[in-house]
Amino acid sequence: MPRGVRTKSYEKLDETNLQRVWEALNSSSPITKKEACEMLNITYNTTRLNRILEEHTDTMQYRAKRKSQLKGTKATPDEIKQVIEWYLSEHPVSEIAQRMYRSSTFVKNIINKVGVPEKRPKTEQGAKHKVGFLPEECVSESFEVGERVWCARYDLPGIIKKVMPNTKQTNYKDKYGVDCYHVYVIEITNFDTPNFGYQEVGGYNSHQLAYDLGSLKHLQKYGADIQPA
Repeated sequence: MPRGVRTKSYEKLDETNLQRVWEALNSSSPITKKEACEMLNITYNTTRLNRILEEHTDTMQYRAKRKSQLKGTKATPDEIKQVIEWYLSEHPVSEIAQRMYRSSTFVKNIINKVGVPEKRPKTEQGAKHKVGFLPEECVSESFEVGERVWCARYDLPGIIKKVMPNTKQTNYKDKYGVDCYHVYVIEITNFDTPNFGYQEVGGYNSHQLAYDLGSLKHLQKYGADIQPA
């Protein structure tokens, strides 16, 4: 969506659709401006349409220029920090790359190099699937209450709430060789609730064994803020 343009929730001003409309208007058989407004789901207003498309064009040109300038340059400490924090906040690689004027390959290389756990495809996520791979830097047998961790079973970050007690009925140490933790799993929700309005972040409680969790402490040396908000 263009930065200086006010938008309504039903308007389709995402970059993909804006580019599709721009290309349709500039094709050998161009669509009309009325049709362009319909594609964007905005009220027919040529002045506003022109402003939206001009800002979109400026954004695309600036992005292309910055990508050209940054092409072939090494990642800066600030870029590494941003990639870590944005990825752990559930921003997709493609979005991170776009915001940084870098390629998706550039972002993925940072993730792999510093040892950030990678999300699996959605078809491989969830409790019914095997636990995701954890980089060696993330492996730990113990965690602290309040610590932010990676939940490899769900491919999501989480917060350690407490260590589950070992009892005669359920002794995790004897049965599994590690402690079990009560974890609050964090996920992006992006939905409206009748009582609380728009909710960007939600989550749920889960009990997970230590070897299904990944430590993120090693990422602090890159200046990344890994503590819970």
